[in-house]
Amino acid sequence: MERSSPVADFWTPLDRCIGAATGQPFISRRRQSLSGGCINQAWRVGDGERDYFVKINVTAGLPMFEAEAAGLAELAATATVRVPRPICHGGGGGRSWLVLEYLPLVGSSALAMEILGRQLAALHRQPQPYFGWRCDNTIGSTPQPNGRRDDWIGFWSERRLGFQLDLAAANGYGGALQRQGEMLRARLDGLFAGYRPTPALLHGDLWSGNVGCMPGDEPVIFDPAVYYGDHEADLAMTELFGGFPERFYAAYRETLPLAAGYPQRRTLYNLYHVLNHLNLFGGGYRVQAERMIGQLLAELKG
Repeated sequence: MERSSPVADFWTPLDRCIGAATGQPFISRRRQSLSGGCINQAWRVGDGERDYFVKINVTAGLPMFEAEAAGLAELAATATVRVPRPICHGGGGGRSWLVLEYLPLVGSSALAMEILGRQLAALHRQPQPYFGWRCDNTIGSTPQPNGRRDDWIGFWSERRLGFQLDLAAANGYGGALQRQGEMLRARLDGLFAGYRPTPALLHGDLWSGNVGCMPGDEPVIFDPAVYYGDHEADLAMTELFGGFPERFYAAYRETLPLAAGYPQRRTLYNLYHVLNHLNLFGGGYRVQAERMIGQLLAELKG
């Protein structure tokens, strides 16, 4: 049995948390450290009968886990696409945790991605009451403000683009990035001519690293940063880091066709994630962000 952990007395309160949530005493007899995350430590824990997936962070990370659990529960309640079921979250021993059902994921197949396209469109077709969400959460490890607004352009300008630009300024990224970023914010209306987004429940961080597949070609999405927003924002991110297979997009469009102007708004929506990567990792993301802003401004002048 593996007993190594970052904090010696961490596992006892975690085991008790699982037992209280499930109504069955739990003692983790198998603990396997998993790779793949850059924000949290990940473990598979089991007692010989049940296995769980556990994310671990510092004590201050508990609000992030609380919001993630709420997002997963809301996604699951739509009965559109499979997500890991949240079991419990809590803290003790100098750490916080989120416990999820353990899903034996395998590589995504072409059929699974086609199914995911239809399921994501079904998720996005369910109307929501406003733009934002009931609480703030995180995108990666960056705070993501979700205060309610009834106008999408104002929400995106303030809670997404403006927030990331302010973070970039605080991190020392000024100059043309800030000047052109503010010019873009002032002209966002031009990217929405003839298009009126309606609120949809979004995964919020939907790239290939947050998609898996169960045996039998059942797709699974995880690690959400949920909020109510324009469905195009979710779809745009699927194209940011290499994209999904064409069968995914064809299946999505069959259920939820795209409006004119989507290619331009795709750049706008992905700018948010590129700015977030700039604030998290620095490096060449500044060049990419400035290029995207310049592209959007040029299209607005055309």
